[in-house]
Amino acid sequence: MEPVEYHLIQRALGRWGANGWWRPVVGTLVLVVLFFVVIPVGLVVVFGIGYALTGADFADTVTRLVDGDHVTPSSLAFLNVVLALSIPASLLIAYVFHGLRPGWVASVAGRLRWRWMAVTFALAFVALLATLIVGAFVPSSGDPVDSGGGLNDWTTTTRDFVIVIVLLTPLQAAGEEYAFRGYLTQVFGGLFRSRIAAVVAPAVLFALAHGAQDAPVFVDRLAFGLVAGCLVITTGGLEAGIAMHVLNNFLAYGFALAFSDMTTALNPTGGTWWTLPTTLTQSLVYLALATWVARKMGVGSTVDLATRRAVLEGPEPRV
Repeated sequence: MEPVEYHLIQRALGRWGANGWWRPVVGTLVLVVLFFVVIPVGLVVVFGIGYALTGADFADTVTRLVDGDHVTPSSLAFLNVVLALSIPASLLIAYVFHGLRPGWVASVAGRLRWRWMAVTFALAFVALLATLIVGAFVPSSGDPVDSGGGLNDWTTTTRDFVIVIVLLTPLQAAGEEYAFRGYLTQVFGGLFRSRIAAVVAPAVLFALAHGAQDAPVFVDRLAFGLVAGCLVITTGGLEAGIAMHVLNNFLAYGFALAFSDMTTALNPTGGTWWTLPTTLTQSLVYLALATWVARKMGVGSTVDLATRRAVLEGPEPRV
C-alpha cells in the first residue's frame, strides 16, 4: 500500500465512497459561508454588544469595526479574530463532512509537529534577512512600507496596534493557512488527485479573497500562496507555511507602524512590480531551506497507511 501525501489525506483517510465528490464541494461552500457571513456577522454582534456595555453607540461601533478604509486597533483585532476562527471552522468541516479528526488537517503526522514548527520559524527569519538585503538594492517607489518618510511617532494607538499584532497575528496567519493550505488543499487534491491542482487552486482563491487589488499586489499574493502550497506538499504539513505567514505579517505590520500606517498596509494600492524581487527572494529562499532541512531532519511528508492501520487495529490476539 503506497504512502499518502498530504493533499490526498481527505480522500484516503476520510469518508469518500463511490460518489464522495459532493463532500468537498459542499464542505467548501459551507466554509465560504462561515468565512464571509456567519463568523463576521456573529463577531460584529459580540464586539458591538461588548462596546455597547461600556456606553458606546452600537451602530457607530459596528461601522468602525468593518471600516477597512480607516483601520484602528479594534478593527484590526476584529479582522484577526475573524480569520483566526477559520481554524475551528476548517477542523469542524473536516470532521463533519469527511470524518477526519482535527490533526489530519495539520499534517501527515495527525498533529502539529511543534519541534519542526520551531525550526521553521528560525528558517523563516533567515529568509526575511535575505529579503531585507535584496530590498536594499531595488527601487522602493510605490512600496506601501517605504521608509523614506522617516520614523513615525510612538503613540498610545501604536501601542494598541502592537498588542493586537503580537497577540492575534499568529492566530490570524494560522487561520488562513488552515483554510487555504489545509482544508482547501485537501479538497482540490482529493477531487483532482493532482499536486498541481492542490497547490494552484487554493493559491488563486487565497489571492482573490483579499479583494480588489492592483496586478502586482495580486501576483505577489498569488506567489506567496503557491510557495506556501508547495511547502505543504514537500514538508507534509502546515507548520512551515504558518511560520512564513506569521513572520511575513510581523514584518509588514512592523514597517507599517514604523514608517507608514496600517490602513495602507492592509489596503495596498499603486503596487509596483519592484516589490516582487524582494518577496520572491523571501519565499523561494524559504522554500529551498525548509524543504532541505525537512529532509535532513527526516520530517515526514507522507502517511504510511499500512503502519497506521496496524497501529489502530493492534496486534492479533494469541490463540
